[in-house]
Amino acid sequence: MQGKHNTHQEHVASYYAATRNDNQQWPELSGECNAEVCIIGGGFTGLNTAINLAEAGYKVVLLEANRIGWGASGRNGGQLIRGIGHDTSQFARWIGEEGVRELDLMGLSAVELVRERVERFNIDCDLRWGYCDLATRQRHLAGFAEEAAHLASLGYRHELKLVAREDMHSVVGSDRYIGGMIDMGSGHLHPLNLALGEARAAASLGVALFEQSRVVHIDYGERLQVTTAHGRVSADYLVIGCNAYLNDLNPELGGKVLPAGSYILATEVLEKRLRQRLLPQNMAVCDQNVALDYYRLSADGRLLFGGACNYSGRDPRDIKAFMLPKLLRVFPELAETAIEFQWGGMIGIGANRLPQIGRLADHPNVFYAQAYSGHGLNATHMAGKLVAEAIRGESRGLDLFGRVPHMTFPGGPALRSPLLALGMLWYRFKDLF
Repeated sequence: MQGKHNTHQEHVASYYAATRNDNQQWPELSGECNAEVCIIGGGFTGLNTAINLAEAGYKVVLLEANRIGWGASGRNGGQLIRGIGHDTSQFARWIGEEGVRELDLMGLSAVELVRERVERFNIDCDLRWGYCDLATRQRHLAGFAEEAAHLASLGYRHELKLVAREDMHSVVGSDRYIGGMIDMGSGHLHPLNLALGEARAAASLGVALFEQSRVVHIDYGERLQVTTAHGRVSADYLVIGCNAYLNDLNPELGGKVLPAGSYILATEVLEKRLRQRLLPQNMAVCDQNVALDYYRLSADGRLLFGGACNYSGRDPRDIKAFMLPKLLRVFPELAETAIEFQWGGMIGIGANRLPQIGRLADHPNVFYAQAYSGHGLNATHMAGKLVAEAIRGESRGLDLFGRVPHMTFPGGPALRSPLLALGMLWYRFKDLF
């Protein structure tokens, strides 16, 4: 993740950082370096682009401003859920019905890319299958039935099951939900350990990884020059994978992605009978509201409870005080349970909620991927594949995304977040009905 400050930063004090299984530190870039491809950003986007290119024989340098997995890749809810966007049918006017179908199929294959990555490189990241969408309104139930039919039309090979209200306690020990849809092709994992494992995989393939190497300037041209505080990379191609932490590195891209805060609590380790009552099948779950709740159990038996997407651009002063009422609305019996970790971070959101994957119009040797809008764990892996393919000359997938226009948020950096926060109030109001 890149930014405008020069201070080095370690991983945020999250449950994931406390339980990471690899503390490998990569060197800071110093001096001149040549590469075929320079990648900015050491999250899932950058790591997977690097792996795909290295497997194809490219010489790759990856620059991370802080630590590998420092941003959303190492802080998120760990929910690996099918799909890459919200209501992809809205894009038919630009890519046609067949293009929409391609997007939907990519959203399914993206999860399989994560499965294959974990299996191939034997990454220890607590991957577990099983996920359930949760309904709090009748319209959510109708949406589940439509989604199940649509997935069947795409040839989805994993088990889907609609859950009636009277059976919901077999999934979630809460009276808050009126139904759900189980998906055994989605699941959950430890995201920071996945990122660290992918960094090891990239290095094993010859990728040169540099941490604490914040990019301060880019000279665009046929031969790109990427400058950090103490070094410079000269490359034929550049990939910008900074997402919500792009800041002012590239104003054109930065204007199209809004950083929005998301926050997570981790309880103390729960007694086994309590865990089995809260989430009997150890699934990841998520409701369908705009200000959604998502939660799951960690491998060591904690409840990880997240949500409260904050569009104001400011983190709450006290994350626990902000999030605990939401947790207790779902599980009031946890009122006396200790909260041992609380953290947050920024996710990147685009105006139309479709990932932005493409190349700069004025600099066709510069590629980017950002604005995953909450689907980043799988969509980043797909983006890495598409960008690598385009650099190799196979740009069909990237060109499909490039045909969908993306609005620049109005108002500039100062007004962007307040304007979107105001707009989101309307959607939260609709959740009441």
